Parts: sequence; C-alpha cells; structure tokens
Amino acid sequence: MNITIGSDHGAVQLKETVKTVLSEYPDIHVTDVGTFGTASVDYPDIAEKVCADVTSGKADRGIVLCGTGLGISIAANKIKGIRAALCNDVFTARMSREHNNANVLALGGRVLGPGPAGEIVRVWIETEFSGAERHQRRINKMMALENK
Repeated sequence: MNITIGSDHGAVQLKETVKTVLSEYPDIHVTDVGTFGTASVDYPDIAEKVCADVTSGKADRGIVLCGTGLGISIAANKIKGIRAALCNDVFTARMSREHNNANVLALGGRVLGPGPAGEIVRVWIETEFSGAERHQRRINKMMALENK
C-alpha cells in the first residue's frame, strides 16, 4: 500500500510519530510531501499535494495533519474524489473506513497525543471497506454532490 502524508507546521511532530507507526507495516510505502519544519505554511497547499497523489492513483490513501485537523480536512474534502475523515478516536477511524471508505485520514497535532494517534492510524490502516450495498449507495450519493 502506498500512503502519502503531509502536515502543516502545527503537526510536524505528530506526522513523524505517524510515520513511525506506518513503518511497522512492511507492505506500506510512505511518501512525505512536507512540511519538514516549524516555519508557517498553509495547510490547503499540503492537502492539495497529498490528495493529488490519492486522486491520481500514486497513493492508495493519504494522511493529512494540521493543528486541529479541521482546516486540512475541509481543504482535502474540496478536492474531487476525496473522502477525508477527521478522526479523534479509534471508533471513528474504524467507521470512516468500514462505512465511508475514507481515502484520507485527518489528524490534529495539537489535539492528539502520540499514543492515541498511533492507535487511530493502525485501525484506519487495518480496516477495510465493508462493501455493503447500503454503504456503497451512500458513498455514491456523497460523491455525486461534487457535481452539483
């Protein structure tokens, strides 16, 4: 699985933690699109880079991080084809994959500690979409909203 990850300055430290968690999976290749320091950057630019890899097929999934996870998740969801889920707990992470087939995970660097973030990432990586007809029908309706 290929995962592209990116954060703004408010979540660089948590991004490094997430990359360490992802390194536990030998079949995951991670591409980091930045930022790499604490100098201020705009999270929409990072969301665009991560989501471009997901929508082009270069990445199977993406992970985006900012201070709260809110701004970068909103920015990611503006990009056609993206279903970004802001997850602050394991249950939400599981449901985002199982029911919504989320292709981007959003996390907040100033909201989550390394332990909970690691648990969320593991569950999000390991959970597959259920494929249930009712969930697919709802996803199709969500994605159709992009064309209205």
